[in-house]
Amino acid sequence: MKATPFSPKLYWFSYWLIRATYRTLLRGNIVGLENVPQTGACIIASNHASHLDPPLLGCNLPRVVTYFARKTLWKPGAAQKWLDGVGAIPVDRDGESDITALKRTLKTLKESGLLTLFPEGTRSPDGKLQSPKPGIGLIAAKSQAKVVPCRIFNTHKAFPRGEALPSARYKIHVVYGKPISPGEYDPGPEADKDRYQKIAQNIMDRIAAIPYPRIKVI
Repeated sequence: MKATPFSPKLYWFSYWLIRATYRTLLRGNIVGLENVPQTGACIIASNHASHLDPPLLGCNLPRVVTYFARKTLWKPGAAQKWLDGVGAIPVDRDGESDITALKRTLKTLKESGLLTLFPEGTRSPDGKLQSPKPGIGLIAAKSQAKVVPCRIFNTHKAFPRGEALPSARYKIHVVYGKPISPGEYDPGPEADKDRYQKIAQNIMDRIAAIPYPRIKVI
């Protein structure tokens, strides 16, 4: 089936709806927004513990953010139209590689886009950080884009696996760290086959170093 073109109107409608929901029901501290470049190619690299993570990463940023989603979510009808309309990239997680997704990813960054990636590759069941996969290392090495490490706190509590709806009992905090340049995360081609894994670990270490934000008491 032919993909629906990206729709700015649908993207920004979804953006404001998610933003309003977050700031009304799940609002915690948002720290470091000034660390996200307003223009130019950039990767937001974050921990991953809930389905809430992708939309909450982007609803604070006044730029179009490109997301990944499982290819199985592209079901005929409204789901497919919405995913295509907001510019999501389908990924085949059952295959060893997805060349189409990689090409779209690198094209997004080549065109100075903003992309979200989760180095862990899958959701953490308990919120604890997991070992990174080399995929983000490959994309970072090929694109040489800046990487902004980000850490989201409490999404595994607010919307754990098995729950149908998120809970407003827990406040979700989003912290954007300082950008990492290619010279900081990339050991270079001389790293050979370990290069991508080393990049992934360097990025993951920066995510792990982000502390829980101080809660302002009024």
